[in-house]
Amino acid sequence: MRLSLISIFTIMIQFSVSAQDSDTVKYISVEPYDFHLQYLITEPALILDVRMPFEYRHNRIKDAINVPSVKDLTMAADTISRDCALFLYCTDDFRSKRASEICCELGFKKVYNLEGGIIAWRKDGFPVDKKRIRKRDQ
Repeated sequence: MRLSLISIFTIMIQFSVSAQDSDTVKYISVEPYDFHLQYLITEPALILDVRMPFEYRHNRIKDAINVPSVKDLTMAADTISRDCALFLYCTDDFRSKRASEICCELGFKKVYNLEGGIIAWRKDGFPVDKKRIRKRDQ
């Protein structure tokens, strides 16, 4: 009996902790395969590369838009419908996690972070656009 009560109590604590996590984290971090699949099936959607311009020019996910700073992200947010799903990535997902939080604070409801960034994307065999972009073309 005592063991049953302890088990029930432990389960209740786990559920309350997981409920708190979902309230504090408003974006979803997904592996490359799920990131790509979700992007393909979601309308409207944008892929945002939050790396620095020199990183973006070297290689990027196809159709990604470079938004390298919080200032740029805030300005871009003014032109994007809040119903649009945002798919964010950087090199290793450190910057994109923070950018995802900012997008949620700006009122976006569907925000996805690429877990592991473009490093994981390439490791899993997904293609990158390596065509060089000149500074003027950005």
